[in-house]
Amino acid sequence: MDKMIVRFPAQLGEALEIAQKITLKKHSSPFRSVFISGLGGSGIGGGFVQDFVRTSCKLPVVVSKGYQAPAWVNKHTLAICSSYSGNTEETLSTFEQLSSTGAKIVCIASGGKLIELAKKHGYDYVQLPGGWSSPRACLGYSVVAQLGVFRAAKLIPGKLLNNVAAAQKRLTQDQASIQKHARKIAGFLVGKTPVLYIADHAEAVAVRWRQQINENAKMLCWHHVIPEMNHNELVGWRDQRPDVAVIWLRNHDDYQRTAIRTDINKDIVEHYTQTSIEVFSKGKSQIEKALWLVHLGDWMSVYLAELRKVDPVEIKVIEFLKGELGKV
Repeated sequence: MDKMIVRFPAQLGEALEIAQKITLKKHSSPFRSVFISGLGGSGIGGGFVQDFVRTSCKLPVVVSKGYQAPAWVNKHTLAICSSYSGNTEETLSTFEQLSSTGAKIVCIASGGKLIELAKKHGYDYVQLPGGWSSPRACLGYSVVAQLGVFRAAKLIPGKLLNNVAAAQKRLTQDQASIQKHARKIAGFLVGKTPVLYIADHAEAVAVRWRQQINENAKMLCWHHVIPEMNHNELVGWRDQRPDVAVIWLRNHDDYQRTAIRTDINKDIVEHYTQTSIEVFSKGKSQIEKALWLVHLGDWMSVYLAELRKVDPVEIKVIEFLKGELGKV
């Protein structure tokens, strides 16, 4: 896993080359909505894209992490089906439903049934490099390829891909310091249940951290967003919880009222836990900051796995689940 994570900046570079070459066949109807289907590492890729295009794409963007396509998908929808393996059961089910909607379908995968079906039906597709044993380590391919589809559909400006290039440069330069910071954070989390809080506009970052802690470190974890958690979860902080470690994922330019809320929340929560860690992103654009935090979290999860003496690549329980589903 560490060998895959260290390649993340290079992966962003490869993904940019792929994204710049994406072209789409002309669609008969103007787009009025975007629908993204993806699970796991591919699903979180859609979550990041949803966050990244929020201020530039004038169409509603919905990410689905299940079996079904919503009834509103029609000929005015750009529908992206993303699965690194190309064999994700839920995404293939959604793909079948999309075929009869008249939507503009674009498939993103390294191969598998999804690429086969795209070729068979004449749909646009983006084929990613194969050979990565853990799809969650392919986040760069997923995010950047989806941004490339948005750009090819003329839904976002090309500068967003320039921001990815800037992020790649920063991560390459900061790799050693990020690893040092990540190892320190991991040390605080041993024997604790991590709780992640972040501003609502950047939720995908917290989801990524949670998923990496789950899969790489084999630990339970939860997250929530501010200000929403101020309307419910904050009341749950009532008892002493020395077993919980809270991580505040922050950006220096978070919305002012959200930043104020975060400061107050931190003061409240620190009455109930001894472990409270504040992590600020680095970078100029939202994309730079998010990918910097992603890389930090990825490294942290591997060091946490190391401290817990578990294999970050192993996902036997997911393989067991798929095997049991295959019997039905």
